[in-house]
Amino acid sequence: MRCRIAISLGGLAVVCLAPVAAAQVGDIPRTPSGRPDLSGTYDVATLTPMQRPTELGEKMFLTEEEAAAIEAGEAAALASIFNYDPAVNTETSDPNRGAPPVGGDGSSGAAGNVGGYNTVYFDRGSAAFQIDGQWRTSILIDPPNGRYPPRTDERMAAQRAATAARTGGVRPRQNDGTAYWLEAGLDAPGPFDNMEQRGFAERCLLGFGSTAGPPMLSVLYNNHKRIVQGEDTVVIQVEMNHEARIVRMNAEHDPPEIRKWLGDSIGHWEGDTLVVETTNFRDRPSFTQGSRNMTVTERFRMESADKLIYSFTVEDPTVWTAPFTGEYAWPRSDHKVFEYACHEANYAFEGIMKGARLLEAEFRGEEPEGIPNPTR
Repeated sequence: MRCRIAISLGGLAVVCLAPVAAAQVGDIPRTPSGRPDLSGTYDVATLTPMQRPTELGEKMFLTEEEAAAIEAGEAAALASIFNYDPAVNTETSDPNRGAPPVGGDGSSGAAGNVGGYNTVYFDRGSAAFQIDGQWRTSILIDPPNGRYPPRTDERMAAQRAATAARTGGVRPRQNDGTAYWLEAGLDAPGPFDNMEQRGFAERCLLGFGSTAGPPMLSVLYNNHKRIVQGEDTVVIQVEMNHEARIVRMNAEHDPPEIRKWLGDSIGHWEGDTLVVETTNFRDRPSFTQGSRNMTVTERFRMESADKLIYSFTVEDPTVWTAPFTGEYAWPRSDHKVFEYACHEANYAFEGIMKGARLLEAEFRGEEPEGIPNPTR
């Protein structure tokens, strides 16, 4: 836990940035054993960013006016970021519309914006979040600037080496419709050489954006989390990719050679706060900035009957020069978590692999051979 001392006209105050177990106020639900009952569904979508904008420095709270401006500006932000007009793209698509330009229109949308979800499918939240009545400028609260600590020199060197090995030394760039990786040589390796190179989310093995984590974060859509609480086990079902984290209460971690997709989570109670420590990650955890050496400590406390406060501290000395802490609100939701079908046999990978081979053939000046569609 990290604390800062502030001196004001009213005297001395100690502000602790990492949440701790504390007595809860209000009428929160409890289990027969007297523990806070966390069971239920929460919609964690928020417009509050993970990292604080640098121009805000150590400003931790928004004014009411600033929070209202964030909420009012969401539609404009979608139009700017995704090149969509919300007044048009939330309506039914025209089945007689023409194809997008070859290679896309060059905007920042997926693959040059050749087409994808319209805004009706986005659900990244409608407002910033409040904790104890105060609007936050970022999810991260420690370091005081609300941003990730610097990465270690070793981590940065390892990432550069991995990128060079994967792309033949050519810096990866946005998909521009060319086999740019062959600029390093006509047989140079590229990011689409085989399916196992692609990210876990793209392969529908894990949700993107650390939605299951830990830490569990808000993403572009499918932001519901469902908690099922027992005395010896707590299960957190994540809407994206229907992942389920199993927290074993008052247990010991598995041996270090046992590695899990979402790590090994062990929980205990500190007063009215559920504390979960997760270790034993795979080499590529769901929180992709981290590594197998990461330890994540999460805290779940009820601010009220309708709002859970979720906090996390991440420690990985092989990646970052210091730990960091974040927290944000999980409001209860009456919605249900339905099955998430990421793909049907993932036929899209045929297109990804075939498309890369066609681009490589074009780059080399070859005539590509036709590849039959195995689904027909």
